[in-house]
Amino acid sequence: MSDNAQVKVTVYDDGPIEIEGAVTFVDENGNVLANDTGDSIFLCRCGASNDKPFCDGSHHDCSFKHKLTP
Repeated sequence: MSDNAQVKVTVYDDGPIEIEGAVTFVDENGNVLANDTGDSIFLCRCGASNDKPFCDGSHHDCSFKHKLTP
């Protein structure tokens, strides 16, 4: 990643983590899970996603609640 690359991470109350910018996600073996296209990637925080580590919206069904406190 270049020194000029911009990545924004947003943690949503009661929802996922959104990562915006050119990033590459790999598993522990180095297999690419998501490419650095710059599109947003949403990561699961509730643990109920069937597409882990990515969010599939399951936090709505499992009543996941977590508010960030400053």
